Formats: sequence, structure tokens, C-alpha cells
Amino acid sequence: MHVLILTANADAPFMTQQVAALERRGVSFSTLSVAGEVSADTDRSPFDYLRTVPRVIREAGNGYDLVHAHYGLTAPMALAQVRKPVVLSLWGSDVHGPTAPVSKACAPFCDEVVVMSEEMRSVLGRDCEVIPDGVDLERFQPEPKSRARDAVGWPDDEYHVLFPYSPAREVKNYPRARRVVNAVRGLVDRPVELQTVYGVDHGVVSKYVNAADALLLTSDSEGSPNSVKEALACNVPVVALDVGDVAERLAGVDPSVVATSDEELIDGLIEVLERSERSNGREAVCEVSIERTADRMLDIYERVTGKTVSKRERAAVSQK
Repeated sequence: MHVLILTANADAPFMTQQVAALERRGVSFSTLSVAGEVSADTDRSPFDYLRTVPRVIREAGNGYDLVHAHYGLTAPMALAQVRKPVVLSLWGSDVHGPTAPVSKACAPFCDEVVVMSEEMRSVLGRDCEVIPDGVDLERFQPEPKSRARDAVGWPDDEYHVLFPYSPAREVKNYPRARRVVNAVRGLVDRPVELQTVYGVDHGVVSKYVNAADALLLTSDSEGSPNSVKEALACNVPVVALDVGDVAERLAGVDPSVVATSDEELIDGLIEVLERSERSNGREAVCEVSIERTADRMLDIYERVTGKTVSKRERAAVSQK
């Protein structure tokens, strides 16, 4: 099976991990990125998307079994070619943010639509598959906090609260995270540092996660935040607003807190820091391992194309 991926972010770790897992199952991929340059303060223009459409139409004729569009704004170009079935994966902001109308308009014309949470399915307002992005349980494993702190250079006599996003990403609401941590300072028995970590190689992210006492999520909206699942895989407590599938992912995880206000975030963070315990998160996150979610995506590919990937390929992966 050969799949053409359309994406506005070819380096997105959760997408590249999914691709690698599906390749291990016998699927091959080619990736076509939207034209134009993008940076922390520059988005692609509508013209960049429009001028990519002819490339998609030409490329789709080169022997692919399906087109997999990642992110709502790539859906129109995927549908512009009429030769191959289309699977659309929505990432979160394309359901909640200003691009939501594009996603909602295109979804009915796609052969399959995949969202990350039940909440996203409800907002989208149509039947679709709920498949959270999977977490790599081999890359994200618990390790001693002190060893991880030595690796990242954080002092061992302070509480470290991880905020794993750029403050420039407004939807992640860094000012709220800073406000919560400022309120906690002086109410616990040692200094508290808000550690903003972003732009580092994904291969070392687990070091920062394991070095933290807690992960703090203050986003205005989410789909299925990878940072939460990565913290769970490392048994690091999470204090988070009730967005996306956070409540589902944290069900039964202790210590961790799902909050709906600043006051609950503050109280929850104080409780987690004072307990100074690791969580049982790894038990809870196994159901959304990258291997399990890749199997579910492969089921969709097979359903859409009418093709079946060799059982031998699947068995070989399952035995690893």
C-alpha cells in the first residue's frame, strides 16, 4: 500500500512517528508539503495553499492507493484530485480555531475523517473515527529524576514545573501558566521554577519530562495533547485544564489533577508538588501507544482502499 501525505508541517513528531509505525507494517509513504515558508511568527498564506493544488493533482496520479491529508487546511487540495480516496486527520486547532469552517466544509466529502478526541468529534458534528496520536513508549520511559536533572542542568533543590511549548503559541496560554506558578511560589517548601522547553530535538524531550516534578497544561483548546501522554509514559504527574481528551487520559492517574479554573490549577499544583511522588500514568497510557494507534489507522487505510496489508507484516510488528 502506497500513501501520499499532504501536510503543512512535515516535521510534526506525532505524524512522523505514526508514519514510521505504519511503514513497519508494510505501508510506504511519500510526503508533499504545502508551498511557502513558515516560522514561529509567520504562517503560510492562502496563496501558498492554492499554488500547491496543481502539484497535488499531478502527484496523486503516480500510483498511490490513497491520499492522507493532515490538518484541515490541506483537505481542499486533497479533494481537488478525484482519483484516489481521501483520509483526513484533524489536529485540534483546525476544529476549534479560525480554520474550523474549512474542516467542517470538507469533512463530508472525505472517505474517512480521524479526530483525536470525543470532544473534537462532538464539535465537528459528524461521525468520524477517534484515534489519539500515539505515544512512543520506548522513547518515553521513566528514569530517575536526579539523573534527568543532571542531564538537563536543573538544580535538584527546586521544584520544576514543565511547560513544553513556545510562549508565542497563544492557544497554549503561557501567561496563565506563569500566573499559576507565581501564585504557588511561597506556598510550598522550596523555590518553584516554570521551565519553558521547546525547539529541542524530540529525542531528548524525555529527559526534560523526567526532570520535572509536574507538567502544567493551560491551553485554551486541545485535541489530544502529546505532552500529556509523554508525561504519563514517564510517570510524571500532570496538572491540566479540562481540554481535549485530558480528562479521559488522566482518569485513574494519581497524582494528577484535571482543573477548570486558576484556583483549581493552583491547588492541584501545590498538592502534586508537596506529595513529590511519581504517578501511575504509564499504566493508563498503554492503550494509546504508537503501536496500537498505528494498527487502528491501518484498519482505516484497508477499509478505504479495499486492500489488506500482509498478515505476516502485522505479526512481525506484534512480536517486537
